[in-house]
Amino acid sequence: MLEASERQELPAIPGKRYFTIGEVAELCQVKPHVLRYWEQEFPMLSPVKRRGNRRYYQRHDVLLIRQIRALLYEQGYTIHGARQKLSGEEAKGDLTQTQQLIQDTITELEGILRILRH
Repeated sequence: MLEASERQELPAIPGKRYFTIGEVAELCQVKPHVLRYWEQEFPMLSPVKRRGNRRYYQRHDVLLIRQIRALLYEQGYTIHGARQKLSGEEAKGDLTQTQQLIQDTITELEGILRILRH
């Protein structure tokens, strides 16, 4: 578990549709092999695979990975415990939080659009 002084702010997620495994590794501050391992352990994490079996992650995947990272590295959950938390009743509260984040992002983008139109 990381101490408060060891925690680093994760970089902002760019407004792209797809991210490579290298980009996601940087955005979530984990190694690519960790992401591949987490795909095996967390069934809800399944990036799109294209030519040559290359992985392409979407924004919701990056948010999920950050959530997994927080559970494992900051809150001290085991893989099994984190999987249960994400798939159980507590995941409903997390979904509400994600929906709020999406709504906040939409509101912020609408504000930016209004500024750009003027």
